[in-house]
Amino acid sequence: MQEIPKGANVSLTGLSEDAGSVVVSLGWTSASGAGDADVSVLLLNESGKVRSENDFYFYNNPAADDGSVQLLGKTPTDHGDEDRIGVDLTAVPDDVVRIVVAASQYGGARFGDLDDLRMTVADRSGEALVGFSIEGASVETAFIFGELYRRGEEWKFRAVGQGYETGLAGLATDFGIDVDEESEEAEEAKAETAAPPEESGTSGAPAAAAPAPAPAPAPAAAPAGRTAALAAPPAAAEADPGVTPVPAQTRGRGPRTTRKKVTLPKVARKTLAENDSWRTARLFPVPSLKSDKEREVRATSVVLSVMAQVPEFGRRLTAAFGAPAGRMQTFTEVPLPHGDTPKRPDGVIRVERAGKLWTALVETKTNGNSLKAEQVQQYVDIAARRGYEAVITLSNDVALEGAPTVDVKIDGRRKHKVSLWHLSWAEVAHQAQMLIRHEGVGNAAHAWLLQELLEYLQHEHSGCHGFQNMGPAWVPVRNGIDDETIGIGDARAVDVVESWERLIRQVCLRLGGELGQKALPVQRARRGSDPRARRVAAAEKLCTEGRLAAELRIDGTSSVIGVVADLRTMKVRTSVDVPASEGAYPLAAAKRLIRVLAEAPADLHVQSLVESGNGPRGTLERLRPEPGDLLPVDGAQITGFRLTLIKGMGNSRGSTESGFIRSVDDAVDRFYHGVVAHLGAGEARGGRRG
Repeated sequence: MQEIPKGANVSLTGLSEDAGSVVVSLGWTSASGAGDADVSVLLLNESGKVRSENDFYFYNNPAADDGSVQLLGKTPTDHGDEDRIGVDLTAVPDDVVRIVVAASQYGGARFGDLDDLRMTVADRSGEALVGFSIEGASVETAFIFGELYRRGEEWKFRAVGQGYETGLAGLATDFGIDVDEESEEAEEAKAETAAPPEESGTSGAPAAAAPAPAPAPAPAAAPAGRTAALAAPPAAAEADPGVTPVPAQTRGRGPRTTRKKVTLPKVARKTLAENDSWRTARLFPVPSLKSDKEREVRATSVVLSVMAQVPEFGRRLTAAFGAPAGRMQTFTEVPLPHGDTPKRPDGVIRVERAGKLWTALVETKTNGNSLKAEQVQQYVDIAARRGYEAVITLSNDVALEGAPTVDVKIDGRRKHKVSLWHLSWAEVAHQAQMLIRHEGVGNAAHAWLLQELLEYLQHEHSGCHGFQNMGPAWVPVRNGIDDETIGIGDARAVDVVESWERLIRQVCLRLGGELGQKALPVQRARRGSDPRARRVAAAEKLCTEGRLAAELRIDGTSSVIGVVADLRTMKVRTSVDVPASEGAYPLAAAKRLIRVLAEAPADLHVQSLVESGNGPRGTLERLRPEPGDLLPVDGAQITGFRLTLIKGMGNSRGSTESGFIRSVDDAVDRFYHGVVAHLGAGEARGGRRG
C-alpha cells in the first residue's frame, strides 16, 4: 500500500488493474470508546456542485440506484471502528467528475476527540492501494478526508484533509446543498406528526412506510444537536415539487427515499388456530432435517435463492465483497473441473452489470462443523484459473481481524487475484432483520420471503444459529481457573479469548438487528497494534483474574455497555456509567436517576461515582425509598453513577439453556431492555470498567 501526504494525488488505475470498483474506508480510534462520526459522499459535476440532492449519500440515503455508491456501514476492527463505502467507478455517470468522501460529528463532539484519523482505498479484491492519515485535528466538526476524480479515462485519488468548524452544514453548503438547522424538539415533533402507522386497517398486512420506518426506541434516537435537514437546491426543488425535504443525519430512521418501503408490522397478526399445537405452514420447513449434509444443502439453497429474488438483500450481503450492483443469479452444487475429479462448491453467485460478470464460489457449513482449509484452498485455485473474483465461506463462526477462520494461501504471482471472504449465519440473519423490521424492501412479497428466511435460520433444526460453541479449550481453561492450576502463557487461554470476542460480536449483531441500529464492540487499542499481542495480554489477565471483559456501543448513542464474565464466581456483570447532571444538587441528581429507573429491575445495583473513586452503592429496591443513601458521607462531589446487573451464568461451552453463550446473550438483552432503554439518548457514557 502506498502512503501519501496531504495534498498529494495518485492514479488508482496505475496501482491496480482491478480498480474499476473500490472500497473506501474511513477509520478512527477513541480512548473512551465513545467517539463516532458519520460518513458522507458527494458526487460533483464540472462546476464543483451536486447535480441535485440525490448526489448526497449519508446515513439516511445510503445507496445510489445505479450502484455507483453504497455506504456499507461500520465495521469493528482491532484498533477502533472503520466505516466503509463501496464505489463502482464504472457506474459513475459521465457528468460526475469528482467524488468527495467526508465525515461529520454531532452533539458538540470534535474530531480532536478522535485519534488515528485515516482513509484507505482498496481495489475490488480487497487489496489496499493507497492510505492517508490526517494529523492535528482539533475543533473541526466535519472533515473532507479525500476525493476520487477523473483525469481523462482514469480515476485518481487526492488526499484532502480539509476541516470545517461549521460541521455538516458548512461542508454541504459549499457543494450546493441547502441545509436547515432545526432544534431537536422541532425535529422530534415533525417525526411524531409524520410517522406512519405500524399497521393499516385490521388485515395485519405489512404496512408501507413512506418515506421511512418509524423512529427507533428512545435510547437509539439522535443525540442533541444532530438535527441538520437537507433540502434540494432551488432548481431541483422547482423541477420536482412533489419531493419534500427529509431530515438527515438522524439516527433511528430508515434510508431516505421517495419510494415506499415495506416493513413487517411489529404487532403479530392474531392467529386463527384452534389451539397452540397448530403450527403455521412455512415456506422453508426444517423439522425433517436429520443429517448435517441435509442441513447444509438446504441452508445453502434457501439463502442463495432469497438473495437472487430480493435485490436489497442480495446486494447487502455481496457489496462488501466487491460485487457490483446488477442482475444476480445463484446456483447450487455446480460441478467444476479440478484434476481428475470435478469439485462441487456448495453454491455460486453471479452478478451481471454492463455485460461483465462477477462470480463468487460459496462454501457453507452448518451446526458446529468447521471449514476445511484444504477444501477452501481448492476452490480458491479453481476460481483463480477460471477468472472468478471471490470465494465466500459461510458458517456459524464469526470472523475476527488477525484470526482467519480458515488458513488459505493466496498465490500473489497470479495475475488474476481471488479474494477470500467470510460471512456468518448470524450476519445473514441480522441483515434480513434490518431490512424487514427497520429499513424496508421493495414490496410485500420480498418482505414475506425475508421473514420466512429469518424463521428458517432461527429454527432449532436449521443448524444456522450463529456462533454457538466456545471451543475445546473452554472446559480445561474454566477448570484451571476454578482450581487455580492454569498458568500464564497457556495457549488455550488465547483460544478462549478469541471465542469470547466472537461471542461479543454475535451479541452485537443480534442486539443491533432488534433495535435497527448498529451495535459494535469497543476496542481500546491504537491503530497498528498487533491483534495477537492484544489477545495474549487479555489471556494473561484471564489466567490471573479469572475474568473475560468486553464493551459494546450502540450506534447513535454515547452509551458504552460493559460486560464482564467472572469465571471464579460464575457471574456475568453488565454495567453502564451515567454522568451526573451539571450544576444539580447531589440529592436531586440521585432522586432524578431513581425516577428514571422506575421500571428497571429491583436487583439493579446503583453506585455513586466520585473523583477519588467509588461511593456508596445499593440495590434499586433498597434505594427507591431512600435515594439519599447514594450520597457520600464525606460530602464528596458526585461525578456520576454506575448501574450494574449481576446474573448467574451457565458453565457448559455450548448454547444449551444452561450454556455460557446463552447466559451472556441473555444478560446483555436483559440489561439493555431493563436498564439502558430507560435512560435518555446520550445520558449513558463510556468509561473503563473492571
